[in-house]
Amino acid sequence: MLGGGFSPETVQRGLELGADVITVDGGSTDSGPHYLGTGTAKTTAAAVAGDLRILLRAAAQAQIPLIIGSCGTSGTDSGVDWIAALTRDILTQENLTLQVATIYSEQHPADLVTALEDGRIQPLAPSAPLEAATLRSCEHVVAMMGHEPIADALLAGADVILAGRATDTALAAAYPLMMGYPAGACWHAAKIVECGGMCTTDPRAGGVFATIDADGFTLEPLDPASACTPQSVAAHMLYETVNPHQMREPAGTIIVTDATYTALDERRVRVEHSRFEPAEQYTNKLEGSAIAGYETMSFVGIRDPHILASIDEWAALFNTVVHDRVQHVLGLTPADYAMDLRLYGHNAILGAADPHRGHPHEVGVMLLTRASEQATATAIAKVANPLLLHLPLPGATHLPSFAFATSPAETERGAAYEFVLNHVVAVGSPTELFRTVLDRPAIAMAHA
Repeated sequence: MLGGGFSPETVQRGLELGADVITVDGGSTDSGPHYLGTGTAKTTAAAVAGDLRILLRAAAQAQIPLIIGSCGTSGTDSGVDWIAALTRDILTQENLTLQVATIYSEQHPADLVTALEDGRIQPLAPSAPLEAATLRSCEHVVAMMGHEPIADALLAGADVILAGRATDTALAAAYPLMMGYPAGACWHAAKIVECGGMCTTDPRAGGVFATIDADGFTLEPLDPASACTPQSVAAHMLYETVNPHQMREPAGTIIVTDATYTALDERRVRVEHSRFEPAEQYTNKLEGSAIAGYETMSFVGIRDPHILASIDEWAALFNTVVHDRVQHVLGLTPADYAMDLRLYGHNAILGAADPHRGHPHEVGVMLLTRASEQATATAIAKVANPLLLHLPLPGATHLPSFAFATSPAETERGAAYEFVLNHVVAVGSPTELFRTVLDRPAIAMAHA
């Protein structure tokens, strides 16, 4: 991921191997809805600029395209503009002349309401049918592009493509598809290389080099100390897929049921017999983030063995007492707010499904309160404060003391966001939802 850091030596090795294109993902939904909701980036500008400088130098040296997708973490227009500004600064500093194309993927809710009324938006399981009010509630909505807008920008002469939200695979598939290579090999190779070194024996070692031809593709790591194996390559079809034998893209489905993975030597793997099944209807996935309320967080550490021996009972008592006090003091019912108590070191990750049944020796208790206004969320957390510090179990003969991690104990987190779209929109053209601008010289391209 752009901003994640990688070795310049591995990029140089890719050029020495004869690369035709460099691709890197610039974002993800993995870190939650905040970044789409706020239109801000997860990565810091210094880290992104450092990676960009390496890649822009490499693209200019080899005179090959550089493709970056999901700019600014979530692919909003502001994210694309942020990466574009960093790119132009670096090009000026390095005295490089490269044409930059920006592809925007952000959508206007009003336009999508029209598409909804026309019956062109459908839910993905397990989501329910979409309501217009949900669209209007979104702070930002992006459509996830396939390879076509990227290929169009390449054909228009772009040296650097900075795309909004895109499928990870579209970035690497665009160039070989444009060059006429088989869709099965292009899409499968793109899926395997989407996370760089994760398809190798050392996920920390940086990128990979994919060679695509008429019969399949070959993979090797860019770090000489790492290796691709049939297992490490095939395993990546298990990553972020519902079905390890297939994966849907806007234009169709990657099918790898009959794919073969053969070790050519100790570092390289050959893959053949992948195929791509075109969809009857081209669709783009929609991602939208809306404000779900305002949160306040408190965190306290418990080391008292008497409490920890009955920590689930203590947590249930805490919830009951807090709800009672909030209703008495603030006049609120549970319908007016949300409260989440997480016991880190006990069952905060798996909850009741945690197979461990022993007593923890210490627990970190996180309390998240959420309400329609920040002041209300903080007021609830302050009502809970004495209980987080001293709540005893029933029948206790002493008052326990716990340890707050911060002072003040309450940290206001501001607006809390949630993903509210898990839907696809049927389109008449793969490029109709996206807007491309090609700089140097500035040429605007619009798709109807």
